[in-house]
Amino acid sequence: MEPVLTRKTGTDLLNDPLRNKGTAWPFEERDRLGLRGLVPPAYSGIEEQKARVLKRLDIVQDPVDRYNTLAALQDRNETLFYNILIENIRTLAPIVYTPTVGEVCKNYSALYRRARGMYFSIRDMGQMNAMVYNWDSDEVDVIVVTDGSRVLGLGDLGAQGMGIAIGKLALYVAGGGIHPHRVLPITLDVGTNNEELLNYPLYLGLRQRRATGQAYYDFVDEFITAVTHRWPNVLIQFEDFANPHAHNLLEKYRYQHLVFNDDIQGTGAVATAGILAALKIKGVNINQLHKERIVIVGAGSAGLGVANSIAHTMMQEFGTEPPVAFNSFYMLDENGLIGRGKENISFTQRAFQRADLDNELSLLETIKRVKPTVILGLSGKGGLFTEEVIKEMYKNCPRPIIFPMSNPTHHSECTAEQAYEWTEGNCIFASGSPFDPITYNGKTFYPSQSNNMFIFPGLGLAASATKAKRISYRMLNQAAIALANSLTPEELANGSVFPSIDRIREVSLEVAVAVSKQALDLGLTRVPKPSNWEKFLTDHMWIPHYADVVHVRD
Repeated sequence: MEPVLTRKTGTDLLNDPLRNKGTAWPFEERDRLGLRGLVPPAYSGIEEQKARVLKRLDIVQDPVDRYNTLAALQDRNETLFYNILIENIRTLAPIVYTPTVGEVCKNYSALYRRARGMYFSIRDMGQMNAMVYNWDSDEVDVIVVTDGSRVLGLGDLGAQGMGIAIGKLALYVAGGGIHPHRVLPITLDVGTNNEELLNYPLYLGLRQRRATGQAYYDFVDEFITAVTHRWPNVLIQFEDFANPHAHNLLEKYRYQHLVFNDDIQGTGAVATAGILAALKIKGVNINQLHKERIVIVGAGSAGLGVANSIAHTMMQEFGTEPPVAFNSFYMLDENGLIGRGKENISFTQRAFQRADLDNELSLLETIKRVKPTVILGLSGKGGLFTEEVIKEMYKNCPRPIIFPMSNPTHHSECTAEQAYEWTEGNCIFASGSPFDPITYNGKTFYPSQSNNMFIFPGLGLAASATKAKRISYRMLNQAAIALANSLTPEELANGSVFPSIDRIREVSLEVAVAVSKQALDLGLTRVPKPSNWEKFLTDHMWIPHYADVVHVRD
């Protein structure tokens, strides 16, 4: 491992979380870097440090308190934080990200400890080109930016959405090996329409209504111009933007810059991968995807992203004709099926409008008419998949694919226990939030989690390593297919449609290889073709080990 060069010594070095080793400073480095006497005299290496932190986490039971314990560690020692997170990803990912991060965002102003990332408010218009230089790194590979307008399923949380950007980037580092020095969480504060926050004395954001219309888009445009000028190769991930802004911003910038919307594109890719894996479990060739009858409940950015991802995979990867591909879908909004005669729908929704069925059929009536093989929940409404709905689906499909994908847990359209019970243990299940194993009729089922973490870290690794020019549909298609192909025979035999999260770095590498190859084929990379993609990408993955630290003088 190459040594780390620094101009810092003493307390300045101890207060730098990217370089601090805590009690693991070797004695020669303590002398060389002015640390003698500033840390306890005993040397305690990384294994002892991990044991100490994990013991503390075992004592703390409340998820938000566990989050705060980990966040405090991240604030003082990022190497130790990521070493622990990677080795304990199954138990700690739900703490640093969904579902716990939702509760953290709801209370972010009260929980705030120290600055992390950057905030751009609408009052900063005209200043952003200068502001970006307040960030002290010339190398940023990934930005996660949110305007806090629809955080998970919790609605408008304003500036408190920063928690979601921080959590997402922790997974880019843990899963994809992006260096923590090269990630940047950002909140765009254009106000909030959340009355509770506007009247909350501790709220950290602007106390004004959200900017709308052209003022909003001018603000975002100045931001995009500023960050892409400072960091020309940066991947910008839009996170938790409400419709119609989410779709409009993606379409405006996706052909000009390296941008990605995880709620739309990441959710779409992971759902596509899950369905492809489910077809493998059923013994169906994945190129027969177009023969499935797919009901999608939720016609917002996530639902449309999923539908578009599946449709593009059918057309671009399996050669399905567009009319055949789009005929596979039945999309419902809050009023019911988007059917014939429905007006006031978006251009994207219109592509999935049914001309052969009445408008606003209920979910149950749609199930009766369509007899679907796949049902996907992206509504944000807990309990929408009732016993009557699931049993009606099961009556006509002996192996139904049921994915309630809404977050957090209490917004899930049904629970794993309900799905297995109502289908007599015969469904293929995955959910947006994690569920514990379920025993039904003496058999134990291990519910899969449809976690975007299986897509975006590998995508970020590929984009940063290849210096990609943009993210194309086909790059996302290949990410989905690679994820489906990453499952082991044992995982498929157990009914899993997603791999074990314990293999997240291995899976992210497979996704990154597929995305990188597709980007190269499309002429979207800025690096020569490597002789070995796996080695090339592995060499770009940061490993959280302590490196030698060398002081350099100005």
